[in-house]
Amino acid sequence: MNTPEFWTPADAEAVTLGAGVVKRPTRLADGRELIYYDDAGTTLPAERAVDARVLDPRPATATMRQDVLTGDWISIAAARQNRAFLPPAHLDPLAPQTEANPSEIPDRYDVAVFENRSPSFGPALAAATGDAPAAEDAPHGLDDLADPGLGRTRTSVGRCEVVCFSPEHTGSFGTQTPTRARTVIEAWADRTAALSALPGVEQVFPFENRGEAIGVTLPHPHGQIYAYPYITPRTQRMLDAAARTSDDLFARILDFEQGSERMVLQGEHWSAFVPFAARWPIEVHLLPHRHVPDLAATSDDERAELAPLYLRLLRGIDALYDSPTPYIAAWHQAPVHDGREAVRLHLQLTSPRRAADRLKFLAGSESAMGAWIADIPPETQAERLREALATVADPA
Repeated sequence: MNTPEFWTPADAEAVTLGAGVVKRPTRLADGRELIYYDDAGTTLPAERAVDARVLDPRPATATMRQDVLTGDWISIAAARQNRAFLPPAHLDPLAPQTEANPSEIPDRYDVAVFENRSPSFGPALAAATGDAPAAEDAPHGLDDLADPGLGRTRTSVGRCEVVCFSPEHTGSFGTQTPTRARTVIEAWADRTAALSALPGVEQVFPFENRGEAIGVTLPHPHGQIYAYPYITPRTQRMLDAAARTSDDLFARILDFEQGSERMVLQGEHWSAFVPFAARWPIEVHLLPHRHVPDLAATSDDERAELAPLYLRLLRGIDALYDSPTPYIAAWHQAPVHDGREAVRLHLQLTSPRRAADRLKFLAGSESAMGAWIADIPPETQAERLREALATVADPA
C-alpha cells in the first residue's frame, strides 16, 4: 500500500467545542467538505490522511418543481440513483479508508461529517460561498416559493450532509457511549449554525433513519442533515397552528403532556412523551423545558443531559420487543429566519413496528389522503414504553 499523505490542521482550523469536543475541518478529493469531530479525550492524533482518490466531478445541482395543487416543492435528484445499496462490510463507504476500500473518509475518526456525494439539495447556493457556486435559478426568498403556478421550477439550493456516529460497521445512535453521543450532539449543533448561515437556506433538519424496514441502505451507524431552501410542509403547519392559537403553543403542549399518563421519561431539562394524537404504533416526542429554536441554541447543561437521556430512550424502545426497532429520529428545528419564537426544537421519533413481527404500512387512507388511523392507543403505548424503560440500565 502506498504511504498516505497526512495533514495537520493549523491551530486556527482546529476548534474546541462544548464538552472538549475538537472540530477539524478539511476537504475530500472532489472538494466536498469533511469535518472530523474528535471525542473529548480522544486517542486519535491530530494528523489525518489526505483523500488521494481520483473522483468524478460532482453532479449538477438538482431542480425543484412545484406541485401547484399543494404548493409543495419536489426536488428531482436523479444522482441519488447511484448511491450505495447494502454493500458488504469490507466495502463500507462510511468506514475509514483502506487499500481495499476507497471509502468516503480518508482516516480513522470518532465522528465525521461530510457533504453527500449524491445530494438532494446543493452544492449550488443562492450566492457563491467558498467552493459552492451560485445557482442560476435560485429561489428569490420565501415569497417567491409561496407563489403558486403551473410549471414553476427553481434550483434545489442547499446542502445535504452525512453524519457518521462511529467508524464501526453496524450500530445506531443508541449503541453509542454517552461520550460519543455528546460528540454527535456537538456536531449537530455546530452544523446547524453553519448551515443556517448559508445563502438560501431556510431550514436545517438533522435526522437518523434506522433499519431496512425504514429503507436504510447502509447499516453503518450514521444520520444525515438536510439544509432546505424552503420551510418544510410539516413546519409550515406548525407555524399555522401557532398563528391560530399562540406563540407559546409548545409550552402549553409540554404542560399538557407532563400532567398526563403519556409521559415516559423526564429529566431536569428534557421530557419525553407519547403525544396525545400519536399517528404511529411507536411515536415519542422529546422536548426541552425552555424555548430554544434549534440545537445550536441549547446550553451546555441541556446537551450534557440530552446525551444519556436520549440513549436511554432509544434503548427502551429496543427493549419493547427485545430486539432492534426500525425508526426515524427527526429533529424538528425552527426555520432559519421565520417563526423562531413559535417553533420549539423537538425530537419526533416514530416507528412502524406494531408488534414483534408486524409493521404498519401506509396504505390508501394515510398515503393518498393524509388521513391517519392509529393502531395502538397512545396511553397503552406509553405504559408499555415505561415498563420497557424500567428494564434498561443507565447508559455507560
